[in-house]
Amino acid sequence: MSAPRAEPAGRVEVVLVKGGRTKIRYPAELLHEDGARVSVRAAWAGDGVRDFGFVRFEPGDVFTEHYWLDRWYSVKEVRAADGTLKGWYCDITRPATRSGAELVVEDLDLDLWRSADGRDVRRLDEDEFAESGLAERDPAAAAAAAAALDELETLAREGGFDGLLP
Repeated sequence: MSAPRAEPAGRVEVVLVKGGRTKIRYPAELLHEDGARVSVRAAWAGDGVRDFGFVRFEPGDVFTEHYWLDRWYSVKEVRAADGTLKGWYCDITRPATRSGAELVVEDLDLDLWRSADGRDVRRLDEDEFAESGLAERDPAAAAAAAAALDELETLAREGGFDGLLP
């Protein structure tokens, strides 16, 4: 775990790992770091548009992302290029690690979406999680991931994620 910083400085490279391989890496502006949470802002780093049916991520979207070094999830506020809030996309992950200018996050397949108005809260990719074999390989990690998804769903349904952020 890195030492707390009084003032965020510069940029970090977010590295998303899935299945032991780097899925994507992208530069982000460091907004906050306190030894337990790292917050960054980044433009949509995917190729083109990703249409989930209930939300579209597209060039120009801005993600304010919160990662914890001691929690099994990340929470990402998603805004359109014009600043309109689209909602929150949450990844279930192992606790993030910070090494130099890299913030490494291991995606565990489970996700949660909460729309901007809070009416649409949905669990995503539970089938991928089951197929990943994590429950057999690492039962403790699978249990922590399932508990993290439950925690995020409860927060999402009870008003959102503001309580996670000071």
